[in-house]
Amino acid sequence: MKAPISWLRSLVELPDEATTGAIAAALTRAGLNVERIETVGGDVSGPVVVGRVLSLVPEPQKNGKTIRWCRVDVGPEHNEPATTAEDGTELPAGRGIVCGASNFAEGDLVVVSLPGAVLPGGFAIAARKTYGHVSDGMICAADELGLGEDHSGIIVLPEQVDGTPVVPGMDAMALMGAGDEVLEVDVTPDIGYCMSLRGLARETAQAFGVRFADPYGEPVGEPTQDGHPVRLESPRCSSFVALTITGIDPAAPSPQWMSQRLERAGMRSISLPVDVTNYVMLESGQPLHAYDADALRGPIVVRQAREGEKLLTLDDQVRTLDVDDLLITDDSGPIGLAGVMGGQTTEVGPETRNIVLEAAHFDPMGTARTYRRHKLPSEASRRFERGVDPALPWAAARTAARLMAELGGGTVQEQATVAGGVPEMPQQHIAADLPARILGAEVSREQVIDVLTASGAKVTAMGDSLTLVPPTWRPDLVDPYDWVEEVGRKIGFDQIASVVPTAPVGRGLSAGQQGRRAVLRAVADLGFVELISLPFVSQEEVARMVPDAADPRRRLVRLANPLDDTHGHLRPSLLPGLFQAVARNTSRSNDDLALFECGTVFGAGEARPAPRPSVLQRPSEDELAGLQAALPEQARVLAGIVTGNWLPAGWQGPAVKADWTHVVALAEAAAAAIGVQLTRRPAQVMPWHPGRCAELLVGELSIGCAGELHPSVVKDFGLPPRACAVEFDLDRLLSVLPGAGSISPLSSFPLAKEDVALVVDEQVASAELRQALVEGAGELLESCELFDIYRGPQVGEGKKSLAFALHFRHPDRTLTDGEAAQARDAAVALAAERHQAVQRA
Repeated sequence: MKAPISWLRSLVELPDEATTGAIAAALTRAGLNVERIETVGGDVSGPVVVGRVLSLVPEPQKNGKTIRWCRVDVGPEHNEPATTAEDGTELPAGRGIVCGASNFAEGDLVVVSLPGAVLPGGFAIAARKTYGHVSDGMICAADELGLGEDHSGIIVLPEQVDGTPVVPGMDAMALMGAGDEVLEVDVTPDIGYCMSLRGLARETAQAFGVRFADPYGEPVGEPTQDGHPVRLESPRCSSFVALTITGIDPAAPSPQWMSQRLERAGMRSISLPVDVTNYVMLESGQPLHAYDADALRGPIVVRQAREGEKLLTLDDQVRTLDVDDLLITDDSGPIGLAGVMGGQTTEVGPETRNIVLEAAHFDPMGTARTYRRHKLPSEASRRFERGVDPALPWAAARTAARLMAELGGGTVQEQATVAGGVPEMPQQHIAADLPARILGAEVSREQVIDVLTASGAKVTAMGDSLTLVPPTWRPDLVDPYDWVEEVGRKIGFDQIASVVPTAPVGRGLSAGQQGRRAVLRAVADLGFVELISLPFVSQEEVARMVPDAADPRRRLVRLANPLDDTHGHLRPSLLPGLFQAVARNTSRSNDDLALFECGTVFGAGEARPAPRPSVLQRPSEDELAGLQAALPEQARVLAGIVTGNWLPAGWQGPAVKADWTHVVALAEAAAAAIGVQLTRRPAQVMPWHPGRCAELLVGELSIGCAGELHPSVVKDFGLPPRACAVEFDLDRLLSVLPGAGSISPLSSFPLAKEDVALVVDEQVASAELRQALVEGAGELLESCELFDIYRGPQVGEGKKSLAFALHFRHPDRTLTDGEAAQARDAAVALAAERHQAVQRA
């Protein structure tokens, strides 16, 4: 929101100490972020004066451009004496200037920057020869002087400004209000009434303790249908005012003061009817719309759209409407998207003489859904979305109609239409000391009453209790703590001391939080680097990673309003994000990577409609259950990937390649951090290489997979050869044991160590053989680790020898050699029974 200071001061009389900087600081303390202060034409220096065009001669050029050779009267002080041209023509006193614009004529008043002037950007003006003439100055457009962004033509001044004749030689910058300062204010969604000069003036007046006379405080008109007929058929329009203005001069220009204010507030001057509606909207906060009265067919009807209806909006786009859209219609069909944009069939044009002016109040949420659905944000929809004062339409419409009549020579018809009414504002009771107790500051009962009264609330004090009714422009004040925030905002949060509350005894991280932190710390300690990727993927990415169309990961959750149309779905896996990170790093010659991410993945379950709870109170249990049921399936997942070398080559030895052992180690370290031991078994799951993929298990519960990636995936995603990855369900891992698992205590009794080497068929997995040893060894076994694999003539073709280190320990005493040997033999016996394992000598 851009707010010219001169406009703001015209609405509220401020004290002398209220400089622009002080106003900005006061608004910021009140919760409005003033992002910058701009000075209109502040970068212009030197002579910039009014000039009158005495003559102009069009001169076509070889490049197809036509320039104008002008003689301009810039006042006695700046004119060159009268002279005779080379062709004998008598030239009156003035200056010769070359200009490329064509929107002015002889006799027009223009703005001329003379030699010695410096324009924004350090552009110095000097007499110079161009197009065969010496141009002794420059006729200026608005953007060249820092007075706006318009470069469609040069500035043509009126003959009078505020009743004062404009004559050549006058200071043009002062005439056009240069030096005025403009605040650019970031308005938060909860205080939408500050999307207007009226709202900002009210906040400024309260900040400086001065009275604010509301220019739009006129009482709401009584319901009547005397003017153009209006019918409301949807509860999403609570009120609708229609005034008719006849006999407007279509050629009547907007006055300079209005055009200047609009431009400084960030809007372009278009025509008198449009400028007036924009002006009143900026000043009051109430969007208005002007219809060509002669183009209307029958009564105006506000209703919901019907399936298949279409509307040609003012931006020349034909829009297919949704049944959730609120429309303005007449007998011909839709003529506008309520609160968003009008239609072309009733647009005010250059021939319009009679206008029906609309000022209405529309539901904020419905308007927000409509403009987002059609990707059609507008100044009106931005205000309706944040909440417009429902009591404002009558006063705003009256002001706009009066301005159109005064400036355009029209007549406001006495017959008016007022449909609907103003909803009753909610009443709230609070204790007078509630703000002091919640804010932790000394705020007296009288101070609370004064602050809330100045904010426009009706305050009734009954002892220590206050009955509060918010003003119509404050729909955000619906809860006791909203009023507390209002008091804090107005006394200034900088006046409230920051006090850290004492943490209650007995509370801390939950078991799940402790477990997740332990897992992430363990993975980082291994040497993996954590990253965070965006949770959005494309269907093509998932199809490349999972070619099987029947795979449940191919069922994606589609976003209704994606940030990027090419990535319009939520991720079913963390791996695409890791693949992108690897490809980006390797493209920059960073090949040795060990990356991991912990985040949420989404599965598309059965689609269910979500309820839309009211924001006025806490949702009911049924509404919360309905919202939860409508959400997609979500799981917290941890994934990692390695490429290149795990350890670089150096004086201490050759490089160590990153391989499947490192991603398996990631999963095992994560499980060990919470006292859980993983087992593995062969699996064939995309995107892993068949025969080089292990399924990760906790007991019989599968939590994920690890191994080398499939060559087609490596190729499609541009990954280094033999890249390896792991992905597992962290929530499922943490759910295996109560709490976050347990860590075995250290024992004071010695270990009994036994090594066995077993010869098995090549197809027997080491994990399956290990599982047989673990089960056969019994409770005395503390650990069983594979430490050697041998293939060769000593074990025979199609065979391999797997060597395991078995560690035994008794919890209460020292084991004898016989007890350890007995447990070892039992382990070997079960391995022989299951896998025909033969112990090597």
